[in-house]
Amino acid sequence: MLQITETTRSTFSDALVTQGCASENSKNLDLYAWLVGSWEMDGVIHQDDGSTTTARGNVHAAWVLEGRAIQDVFSVPGLFYGTSLRFFDPQVDAWQIFWIDPLKQVFFRMIGRAEGDSIINEGEETPELARAYGLPVESKATVRWKFTEIKSDSFHWVSERSIDGINWRVQREYFARRVIS
Repeated sequence: MLQITETTRSTFSDALVTQGCASENSKNLDLYAWLVGSWEMDGVIHQDDGSTTTARGNVHAAWVLEGRAIQDVFSVPGLFYGTSLRFFDPQVDAWQIFWIDPLKQVFFRMIGRAEGDSIINEGEETPELARAYGLPVESKATVRWKFTEIKSDSFHWVSERSIDGINWRVQREYFARRVIS
């Protein structure tokens, strides 16, 4: 007979959101811990012709799934509205990251690791992601999303794409500021 030892959570939010990381793996879970909270951001979208457009958005992130993962909602109205779920995978000694954007019907899987003072999330571009960016869907490009200039109250996020793994083209940049609540 199954015996339940933990109190049943009363709402979906109670079951999902946790106040901190799981203690049994805390040394592996701190790579993205700084992201937890709310952020406003200014974006620069780089077009193929060299021109740029600007946009504003926000990020909200929290510990989830009993503190074993970090989830965010990353949105720029009219451009995308999605969520990432990140968790540490000891089998690859890195973070598995899954991005989902139901607005654009995009899903994308990456591996995240520290690289110096930055965090590099990298994965093979999916046809859905290429389509959302208005690019050829069969290019087999590599995409990396970088968190750089990480401070307690700000960060710089960069999306880059490469066909050959050597030459990278910046697609989007976001300059985020923590919202004090």
